[in-house]
Amino acid sequence: MSVIHFVRKAMEIEASAINLLLEQVGDSYVEAIELIRNSTGKVIITGVGKSGHVGKKIAASLASTGTPAFFVHSTEGVHGDLGMIEANDVVIMISNSGETAEVLNLLPSLEQIGAKKIAITSKETSTLAKACDVALTYQYEKEADHLGLAPTTSSTIVLVIGDALAVALCELDNFTNQDFHIYHPGGSLGKQLSNK
Repeated sequence: MSVIHFVRKAMEIEASAINLLLEQVGDSYVEAIELIRNSTGKVIITGVGKSGHVGKKIAASLASTGTPAFFVHSTEGVHGDLGMIEANDVVIMISNSGETAEVLNLLPSLEQIGAKKIAITSKETSTLAKACDVALTYQYEKEADHLGLAPTTSSTIVLVIGDALAVALCELDNFTNQDFHIYHPGGSLGKQLSNK
């Protein structure tokens, strides 16, 4: 087997999963968007491991497209960082299994705080999905690595879901080039917008 074969196979597995995801989009996405748009607070993303890394990117994308957002690592959350979260916030909780202990450990405090919760998970019947106000669930055939273990396909799906939420929110809120430039004055994008 060649390097090209392995590379193409991984890409094909993930591309196929994204195509499958398109068929899974339904009313829960409308509910999630409405929950965020109707809140007067921020969006906080939480997760651990690869879900945490993807969560940081989702928070950054939301923030740069007009939805105030930041990331809180789930483990740090139960060690005081939950103090960053208020009742008018929305917390997006990421766990592929929906049973990640560090993520679930946040639930009692979030319930007391009163923040709304959105789950992103592959398990519709999981503890996390059942505990949240809205669950964005997804199914996929397999991870892209030969062992079927490394978060590859699953983390790509979560990233796509996060991007889709950010894009939908900024379109619904009529986010403009000028707005984007306020939040992104640096780099080649900032320079490009400065010249317009």
